[in-house]
Amino acid sequence: MRWNNLSDDTPAAAPALFGTDVVTRTFDTPEFRGITFHEVRARSIVNRVPGTSRMPFTWTVNPYRGCTHACVYCFARKTHSYLDLDTGTGFDSQIVVKVNAPDLLRRELGARRWRGEHIAMGTNVDCYQRAEGRYRLMPGIIAALRDYANPFSILTKGTLILRDLDLLRQAADVTDVGISVSVGFVDTALWRTVEPGTPAPERRLDVVRALAEHGISCGVLMAPVIPYLSDAPAQLRETVRAIAAAGATSVTPLALHLRPGAREWFMRWLGEHHPHLVRRYQVLYADGAYAPTWYQRRITGQVHELAAEYGMGPARRGAHRTPRDSGLAETAPEPEPTQLTLL
Repeated sequence: MRWNNLSDDTPAAAPALFGTDVVTRTFDTPEFRGITFHEVRARSIVNRVPGTSRMPFTWTVNPYRGCTHACVYCFARKTHSYLDLDTGTGFDSQIVVKVNAPDLLRRELGARRWRGEHIAMGTNVDCYQRAEGRYRLMPGIIAALRDYANPFSILTKGTLILRDLDLLRQAADVTDVGISVSVGFVDTALWRTVEPGTPAPERRLDVVRALAEHGISCGVLMAPVIPYLSDAPAQLRETVRAIAAAGATSVTPLALHLRPGAREWFMRWLGEHHPHLVRRYQVLYADGAYAPTWYQRRITGQVHELAAEYGMGPARRGAHRTPRDSGLAETAPEPEPTQLTLL
């Protein structure tokens, strides 16, 4: 494992992400069986998004690396290779925990150079994955953002976010807070194989309901829409109808994309579960990680039409955060590809 390279201060070394005091732990309890936690002390926690990224924000905070949600399509799998960790089962079971994230964030928010810009969370791996139930990093992170009145957004598939409702409401009183829940489809058979470590889609929609009941607006990132498995018109209608019924303020569809690291793992899964689709995927994704523009436009148009039918507006491109004083997301212009590198 490349911990030493990552913590070497010599000019020729790789970036110093972590200190040298890495503690590896396993817990013999049912909820964590088979999972190894690597507890590290990060050197920084507010990360700048590369300028070439399609992300609609500039800064992120990621208290974890690796994710027990085990989504077979997760684009973040590639990041595990930087630590010489496996991007397949290793990504699902070898979790890096930045145990000093809350204190480090508070220090960085208080630095004179920080300008109070928006911080996005949950855009790499889920900050409300199972590990958060043990390490409880998010309460300290949200409290720091609240105390500095720093705007932020959270994207999650985790129901554990409801634990922090009081903190989220306190933060929303002093700054812009945006919450989005990711629900790409409501097909439970598909969910069990493609997102095996996540709460069921209906449980995630319960989160949307609970947030709405507590006065916190919540949009849904309908991602990923999986070609030939969750994109039939009847499937899209069923998903959008369920999202609207949960009280979501907006829905933003994103077609599946397959970047290196995720592509290999997803195609292996596809070959095991849906071998008849392998060739179709090779053709559809022949030009790279993203589905063709025509496909993205079709999905976006269909979902926006359904959203309007069910009385729900689409979010603007990248607008998975909504102003705290507005009950509705801003409506997009004519349908266009809204493919972002979130999932």
